Formats: sequence, structure tokens, C-alpha cells
Amino acid sequence: MMRKPAGITKSKPEQRASGEEATVRVPAPGEGKRGEQGYLGYLLRQAHAAVRLKMERTLADLGVTSPQFAVLTMLNAYPGLSGADVARLTFLTPQTVGVIIRNLERDGAIMMTRHPVHGRIQQWTLTPRGATLLESCRERVLELEKRLANGLDAKAEASIRRWLANVATELQED
Repeated sequence: MMRKPAGITKSKPEQRASGEEATVRVPAPGEGKRGEQGYLGYLLRQAHAAVRLKMERTLADLGVTSPQFAVLTMLNAYPGLSGADVARLTFLTPQTVGVIIRNLERDGAIMMTRHPVHGRIQQWTLTPRGATLLESCRERVLELEKRLANGLDAKAEASIRRWLANVATELQED
């Protein structure tokens, strides 16, 4: 394995005229490699982190996390999913989904039914309480969605949605 020269891996503080070192300034979002000069993958991750943090704060007083919101959303869209299906759709581990499902079931937001043919498979659906909770969450998340699309016309928004969906499709493992 080739080693990088030592200077490449270490941050170098700026030198002031007086000879003392200044601290390295971390760029704010939108600056330098955190802006248009950055790698697309990094910029997607940075944007995701910002959206997730804002969503967490937006839903906090409802007692819902963004992973719980994702689970509720997918169960609303596709009633009767198994925990494994939910994990795949929400990009969460089966263990995390198991905890989320137990908590949502305990809170009366979802209920389990057994698969009619394969009785060991647990299928999950929203309860009326879960549907009401999801609607409250969605109202807030739609406001965040509006902020995300601020300044985009319908054509640009559709183009970005198409691009994001294509990224997921094209980079999916075969």
C-alpha cells in the first residue's frame, strides 16, 4: 500500500505575520469543498444531514423522530409490509426498524397482523391513531419540503427529483 506524503494528511495552520500560528478555519456549508467545489456525494450527504436535523427539530414536540416518520410514511403508502421490507425502504437496519416498530406499536400507532399464507411473517399497518400522527407530522414536513424547493420552478424541481431517483437507481448494487 502506498503512503501519502506526511503533509497531505495533516491540516496546516495559517502563519500570522508575527510568527504565531492561527487556527484552521472550517468552512461553513456552501463554502469551499462544502460548496459547489465539493464532491457530489459529499454535498448529498451534507444536504441530507441538514434536512434530517431540521426534520428532527420540527417533529420533536410530537415525539416522532425522522426514522419513525419514514416508517409511518412507508406503512401508510404500502400497508402490510414486513419489518424487513420497511428496513429496505427506509434505509435503516432491521434491528433499528425492530425497535421503531415495537415503540410505534406500544404507542398504538401501528398494529401487526399475521400474513395469511406465511403465518410467521408479521405485517404492519397504521392504526387510526398512527394515521392522525402521520398527518400531523406531514403538515410540518411539507413546510420543510416547501423550503427545500424555494426558488425552484416546477420544471427544475421535477428535474432534481428525477436526477435523485436516477442516482438511487443507477448506483444500486446489481
